[in-house]
Amino acid sequence: MLLLRRRAALIKIFVIVGCFWLGTLYVYNTASQSSGTIQEKYGALGPRPPVDVNEQKIEVNKLKDAPIQNSEDGNKEDKKAFVNLDNKPETDNKKEKEVVENEKEVVESEKEVVENESEQVGKGNIPVPINLIPNPDSPIYKRNDLTQEGEFGKAVKIDKTKLSPEELKKYDQGFKNNAFNQYASDLISIHRSLPNNTDKECKLQTYATKLPDTSIIICFHNEAWSTLLRTVHSVIDRTPDHLLREIILVDDFSDMSHVKKQLDDYITQYPKVKVLRLKERVGLIRARLEGANVANGEVLTFLDSHVECMDGWIEPLLDPISKDPHTVVCPVIDVIDDNDFGYHYSKAAYTNVGGFDWSLAFNWHAIPEKDKKNRKPIDPVNSPTMAGGLFSINKEYFTYLGQYDSGFDIWGGENLEISFKIWMCGGRLIIQPCSHVGHIFRKRSPYKWRTGVNVLKKNSIRLAEVWMDEYKEYYYERLNNQLGDYGDVSERKELRKNLKCKSFKWYLDNIFPELFIPGDAVAKGEIRNMAKVGSSEYCFDSNVGEEVSGQAIKPYGCHQTGGNQFWMLSKDGEIRRDESCVDYAGQSVMIFPCHGSKGNQMWRYNDGMKQLKHDVSGKCLSMNTDGSKLIMSDCNTSDTFQQWKFQNWNETKARDLGYLKI
Repeated sequence: MLLLRRRAALIKIFVIVGCFWLGTLYVYNTASQSSGTIQEKYGALGPRPPVDVNEQKIEVNKLKDAPIQNSEDGNKEDKKAFVNLDNKPETDNKKEKEVVENEKEVVESEKEVVENESEQVGKGNIPVPINLIPNPDSPIYKRNDLTQEGEFGKAVKIDKTKLSPEELKKYDQGFKNNAFNQYASDLISIHRSLPNNTDKECKLQTYATKLPDTSIIICFHNEAWSTLLRTVHSVIDRTPDHLLREIILVDDFSDMSHVKKQLDDYITQYPKVKVLRLKERVGLIRARLEGANVANGEVLTFLDSHVECMDGWIEPLLDPISKDPHTVVCPVIDVIDDNDFGYHYSKAAYTNVGGFDWSLAFNWHAIPEKDKKNRKPIDPVNSPTMAGGLFSINKEYFTYLGQYDSGFDIWGGENLEISFKIWMCGGRLIIQPCSHVGHIFRKRSPYKWRTGVNVLKKNSIRLAEVWMDEYKEYYYERLNNQLGDYGDVSERKELRKNLKCKSFKWYLDNIFPELFIPGDAVAKGEIRNMAKVGSSEYCFDSNVGEEVSGQAIKPYGCHQTGGNQFWMLSKDGEIRRDESCVDYAGQSVMIFPCHGSKGNQMWRYNDGMKQLKHDVSGKCLSMNTDGSKLIMSDCNTSDTFQQWKFQNWNETKARDLGYLKI
C-alpha cells in the first residue's frame, strides 16, 4: 500500500511538471515562429513573452485538487491512493512539499526574467526592442517616402524667420556643433534616395565576376546622429553583401552621449557593423591606423563620417585592385551642400584630378591634355594626388607602403604623403568616374585641438624631408625657412630606401609635369612697399585659388613668415603663387588664375627704380597713403608709394632666363 502511495505521488508530480513544461514549450515555439530579426539578439527561440505567474500558480493548484478522471475499468486502489494523497505518511509529505517549493522557486525565477525582459521589449509577444531606435518617430527613420524632405538628393529649404524660438535654438546649435545644417539633416531619411542621373555608359559597365571583399573604415568624433547613420546606411543599402566584409566605426574619443551607448544599441541590428572606441583623442590619421590594424577585409576602404554612397559605388573601386593590388582607387567626390544638403552629381565628363601647390596644399585640376587622348569619359584617369578622405587600397599593399607616418599628428599632409609613396614606389593612383560618393564640405572645423602646435606645418615638413628631395626648399621658402621641431624622420627615410622608391624629380617629370617649378622664378618672397604708414610697413597679401578668384589684393602689415605674403616673379613677368597670378584689367588689382598669355598678367620690375610697371596699361603699381588699398598710377620715380622691394631678387637668373629682355 505504501508503495502504491509513493508511486501515485510521483505520478502526480510528473503530471504537474509535464503540464508546465508543455505549456512553456508551446509559448516558446509560438514566439519563435513569429520572430524575425529578434532571433539574432535572443537566440533561436526568440525572447520569452510576458507570462502571468499567478495564473500558473492557480493552474498548479487546480491540477492538485482536481478529481481523477478514471475509466470504468480503472484501478480503484490507484484512485483511492490519489484521493488520499494528503493523508500520506509525514516523510512523503515532506518530499512533496520540497518538490512544490522548488516549483514555486522556478515560477518566481521565470517571473523575474520575464519582467526584466518586458522592460526591454515593451508590450506584446514579439516586440522590437525600443532601445535600439531612439526617438522612433523621427523622420530620419522613414523609408520609401518619396515625398519626404531631401529625397532624390534635393535641397531642404528652411526659412529661419518661421521657426519658433525653441526650433531656432536647435537650428543654431546644430551649426555650432557640426559646422553644417544639422537641423536640415534631421529632416532627411537616413535611407534617402539620390539622383538617378548616373552616366549611361557607367550603367553598361561590367566588372570582374570575383571581386575582393572590403572593410569600410569610418572615423568620427562627435558626428551628428543623422549624418553618421546616413553614412552607414548608404554603405549597407548600396553595397552587395558579399563585397562588404565589415564596417568599422572608429570613435576618436567622442564625448557626446548620442554616439556612446545609443550607437552601441543601434548597431546590434547590423552584425557587420562594429565600433572601435579609442581611449584618448588621437586625430584622424592615427584613428585610421587603428581601424586598419583590426580590419579583416582584403581591401581597405576609407570614408569620412558625413558622406553618402551612390548605387554602384563600390564595384568600380574594387575592380582595378582585383587586377593589380598596387593600384589605389578614389571615387568621384560629389558635393553635398553644407546648408541645404542638396546632392550635386558630377558627370564623368567633368572629372578632375588631384594636384598640390608649393605650400603643400591639395587642389583640383582639369584632366591634362596628354591624358585626354584616346580615353572615354568613364575611363579611369591617373591622378597625381588624392584628396585623402575617400579611397580603396589593398590591405597588404597599405602595410607594404608603411601605412601613414605615425609621426603625423591629428590631420593634414597624409594625403600627399601616401600619394607620393604610391607613385614613387611602383604603384598607381587613379580616379574612377563611375564611382560616386557625396561629401559634406564644411567651411570650418567644429572641433577643438590642443593649442601651441601647428600640426599641419609639422606634418608637411616631415613629408617634405622624406619624399621631396631638393624640392623641399620650395616649401621651406613659404615658411621663411622657420621649420621648428618636426621630430625624427630617420625611420621613414629608411622605409623609402628599402622600398627602392624613385626620386621626386621623376615624379614631377612623369606624373605631374604641369606643376609650375619655382626654380624658374627670378624673384621670390615678400613684396614690401618702401613707404611707411606711421611706423608700419606693408606687403602684398592675398589667398590664392579658385575660391578667391577676382578678389582685390590688399596691402597688409609685413609679418616675415611667408604664407599669404610669399610671391614669385616668373621669367615671363607673372607675379604669381602657384596657379594664381596678379591681374589688372583696368579696375582693381586682383588675384586671377594664371593663363600664360601675358597681357593683363605681365609686369616689368626695375630693381634700381623699385617699380612694378604693368605692361598693357603702362601704369605703375602703387599703394594709397593710408595703406588700405593697391592702386595703379602714372609712373613717378620719386613717389615712395610706387616703390616695391622683392625679398630675393636674382639679377643673374633674370638675365640668364631672359626676363630683362621681355
